[in-house]
Amino acid sequence: MKPRQHNNIWSKAGALLLVFVLAVPHPASAQERVPRRNVLEMLFGGPRYERPPPPRWGQNERRGFERRYYRDGSVVDVPTRPKNRPPVRRTRPAAPAPVPAVAAPAAPEPVAKIENAKQVLVIGDFMAGGIGSELEQTFAASPGVAIAERSNVSSGLVREDHYNWQQKLPEFLDEVKPAVVIVMIGANDRQQMQIGDNAREKFRTDAWFKEYEERGARLADVVVQRKLPLLWVGLPAFQSPSMTADAVTLNAIYRSQVEKVGGEFVDIWDGFVDEDGKFVITGSDVNGQQVRLRGSDGINFTKAGKKKLAFYVEKFLRRHLGDMASPDLAKLDGSNLPELLTLPPSPEGVVVPTHPISLSDPELDGGKDLLGAAPLPSVNIETPRDKLVKRGEIAPPPPGRIDDYRIVK
Repeated sequence: MKPRQHNNIWSKAGALLLVFVLAVPHPASAQERVPRRNVLEMLFGGPRYERPPPPRWGQNERRGFERRYYRDGSVVDVPTRPKNRPPVRRTRPAAPAPVPAVAAPAAPEPVAKIENAKQVLVIGDFMAGGIGSELEQTFAASPGVAIAERSNVSSGLVREDHYNWQQKLPEFLDEVKPAVVIVMIGANDRQQMQIGDNAREKFRTDAWFKEYEERGARLADVVVQRKLPLLWVGLPAFQSPSMTADAVTLNAIYRSQVEKVGGEFVDIWDGFVDEDGKFVITGSDVNGQQVRLRGSDGINFTKAGKKKLAFYVEKFLRRHLGDMASPDLAKLDGSNLPELLTLPPSPEGVVVPTHPISLSDPELDGGKDLLGAAPLPSVNIETPRDKLVKRGEIAPPPPGRIDDYRIVK
């Protein structure tokens, strides 16, 4: 190989090595992209690009962070932990203090009933039992009202072979001698009915409804014949749509039959449905608070539901009880009568009588004649109003008043 050719090879190799060295990026160059020079610029000269100096600590880096450079040109600040400093332990925030529950008002203390307390008889099925228990608590502090509950859970007007209210009600009336009778029945009556000896009618037939109306009328007539007030409570809505539709039909029967004999129908429907008339499990109680009113089966009532049911009946009941429903009623007899105040005896036992005064005596007001005894004046006296209206004259103000502009001499 000739020496000249040898020198050309080494010169070309050196140029390629220089291109390779310049092409490899320096770690510090990832901080900011710098345009690369091509081979022609490196061999024959060209514009040079100044690389910015690396940033100092505290200028572009945040304290407590470490700046890391990556080959793709990205720069990320990673938080660092100073030396000789324990790791920060994060603790869970303390749980908020429980809100104290608002205590329900204490139930009134039961008081002893007086001898002539008015008895209230409550009869019917399991719903009537809930009314009776809540009315007992409502009138627990009223000595003049006593609640007698005589309900049967599975009773109704259909199964007279199981429990016959036509026979039981007169017995209860003789036993309790009530002043008011409350009836709530019908939740168990959605079944076939035996009419006569052998005939059985399915629910919702014409014969079934006709017989059911007669039984309801006979039961109400037992109370009315004794000249007792009758309060018949209607059925509420149920979770089952078919039961709700049947309740509407039965309520119409109760209302018509009770009002015919002079009783009162207590409509509770709106208290257990929403604004659209649909069944609700949760609703407002007697205080307006949202509570659960019905059980999970959609039929029975909760404690709050029974209280709301009795609240509807209580409004009608108090009208018939009058002052006897007041908790301030007390029994007055010889043992608890207040002492009578007596006046001290007059001196020396002399009693000074008071002469009677006639209400028609004209001298009571200092006169001698009654009103109208003297003849009316023959000449009409013109009043200040007549002077102002007719002639526009105003009476002079009295001396010393603010509108008295007369010069006092």
